[in-house]
Amino acid sequence: MATDIQKLIGTSEEDDDEEMDMDVKEEDNEENGGKNTVAQIMAGVSGGTTSNSSDNQFQHQQQFQEQVTTPSGGARRSRPLEEKERTKLRERHRRAITARILAGLRRHGNYNLRVRADINDVIAALAREAGWDVLPDGTTFPSRSQGSRPVGGTSAAVTSSSSHLVSQQTPSASLRGVSPGYQTSVEYNTCRMRGVFMPNPSPYNLSANTQSQIPAVGEGGEQTESDLHIGGSMDTINDKQIADIPPIPKLPERDFAATPFIPVYVMLPLGVINMKCELGDPDGLLKQLKVLKSANVDGIMVDCWWGIVEAHTPQEYNWNGYSRLFQMVRELKLKLQVVMSFHECGGNVGDDVCIPLPHWVAEIGRSNPDIFFTDREGRRNSECLSWGIDKERVLRGRTAVEVYFDYMRSFRAEFDEFFADGIISMVEVGLGPCGELRYPSFPVKHGWRYPGIGEFQCYDQYLLKSLKKTAEARGHPFWARGPDNAGFYNSQPPETGFFCEGGDYDGYYGRFFLNWYTRILVDHGDRVLSLAKLAFEGTQIAVKLSGIHWWYKTASHAAELTAGFYNPCNRDGYAAIAAMLKRHKAALNFSCSELWMVDQQVDFSEALADPEGLVWQVLNAAWEVGIPIASENALPCYDRVTYNKILDNAKPLNDPDGRHFLSFTHHRLSPLLMDRQTFMEFERFVKRMHGS
Repeated sequence: MATDIQKLIGTSEEDDDEEMDMDVKEEDNEENGGKNTVAQIMAGVSGGTTSNSSDNQFQHQQQFQEQVTTPSGGARRSRPLEEKERTKLRERHRRAITARILAGLRRHGNYNLRVRADINDVIAALAREAGWDVLPDGTTFPSRSQGSRPVGGTSAAVTSSSSHLVSQQTPSASLRGVSPGYQTSVEYNTCRMRGVFMPNPSPYNLSANTQSQIPAVGEGGEQTESDLHIGGSMDTINDKQIADIPPIPKLPERDFAATPFIPVYVMLPLGVINMKCELGDPDGLLKQLKVLKSANVDGIMVDCWWGIVEAHTPQEYNWNGYSRLFQMVRELKLKLQVVMSFHECGGNVGDDVCIPLPHWVAEIGRSNPDIFFTDREGRRNSECLSWGIDKERVLRGRTAVEVYFDYMRSFRAEFDEFFADGIISMVEVGLGPCGELRYPSFPVKHGWRYPGIGEFQCYDQYLLKSLKKTAEARGHPFWARGPDNAGFYNSQPPETGFFCEGGDYDGYYGRFFLNWYTRILVDHGDRVLSLAKLAFEGTQIAVKLSGIHWWYKTASHAAELTAGFYNPCNRDGYAAIAAMLKRHKAALNFSCSELWMVDQQVDFSEALADPEGLVWQVLNAAWEVGIPIASENALPCYDRVTYNKILDNAKPLNDPDGRHFLSFTHHRLSPLLMDRQTFMEFERFVKRMHGS
């Protein structure tokens, strides 16, 4: 338990013990009535000290602690060892609860809280959100403009050091969080991001020059009458307190000047083209594209939905909305990345529109539901077609692969001039759910929740027929079945006989089944890409691969196995996929490049996730065979810390071969990205990706 909590709060056991001892001493002092001025000053300092303070600063705090005495001048009373241990356990439990609260605020409210923030940071952040001013020593008072602003109205805040997010990836310890207010809950849900990192003079630099440089940001970004309020109020802190406040260390930030140029694209909203294949809001979109162009964004990415273009009748394609969109992009001299989206939209995390598969496909599915992926309980997943019908003529005389090929040929013929002019720079071919090359093993509509292992999706009649044929060819016809001890969607590996340590996944039958399961995935990609290469000859094609990072630190890698990636700890499951992409000169679009372990440890320490380890395994598998790598963010990304993580992966430091990403796509265009402050941070990211 102690180990789990230690990972949760991100501190070492030695630090815990030292801090617990200090807490115990403070409790003793309170019982004796000995709370002197020095202890009060130390409480203020500890509230503003970041997690990466130097050893000298810690020793300085210890010296203050040692000077605190009881009113009678004697030494503190010593508590029994058992009581001190109980105090440590209570404190660790309190910190674990605090860590989960902070994780929720960071993930769902996007407060700029440092990794080792405590309850003081939460109170300070909420106070600033309500329009109060909170000084580094904890002094709190209403802002001058609060009286004229209704509760819940727009507020501006300058974050103190107690609410800075300081980590190894943080570019500067002096950061200003801009918290826009929200008039209604609808407005809040539309703009969930609470803060943007901007360079700012340290609030601890109290010289005459810097006092006048700490503004409060108004609604439009202009300086208000209260700009100098924070700086002037710092004079109320006595000289002794100022002298005891340690300086904030400035962390160095990597210089990306003169690094390789990586083009940046922005994914358009899912519903930019409506179900009638019309451009929904051409005027509004044009304004947004012009803003992107002003930031030197290279182009946009858009889904070309099969369920919209070939909606009603086989081989009757309607490209009208896309024609108008592409013409708009051409006039702005932007480039295009297009996605052949052969899956439905809706029902997954982040889907805000519903775009089903073509109506005529749904009619076939009602009479023959085996055209869809099926789990062990017989539940059908209509998100995409089963790979078992790739060569089965069940779609009104055509196989699934022929349907995909006809669709791609129609697109190429319709927009051939855009290919000839180089405006369409890449075509990403959808190969499964969410356009990714994987099985739909963790569908939210069937009850899956992170970090469940998911379920195998091979129980339609066509895939079972393939499994039976393979088992008979192997000489073991009784192997023609799926595992019966692989758990359920939300199981964890130790709870199953198949994925547990030393489980059946590594037995004779387990290895046979998993080899067949992943071969079906690779063969599907091979068939579709061979035709995509013909349809889009001369243009870069790409395949999207999802980053399934949970349970990566277990031996079985259960979540990857159910998704079709045969990648246990004793096997490289991505080498075969990379080799297949190499045969077709296809790029790999990997969607996990911005994730990092701090967030995952705080939220799901029990998931044994390792997104960074997965990223580098996949990147090395691709670079080993020489295929280009594109990337996009899997989660919303608007802050500098996450952008810096993407930059570090896109341009590996000191790589002897100078390898880097082919392109990066920001996921996705939204009102929040167009916000003045968030867009400034995005514009800075684009410059660094370009090597400026």
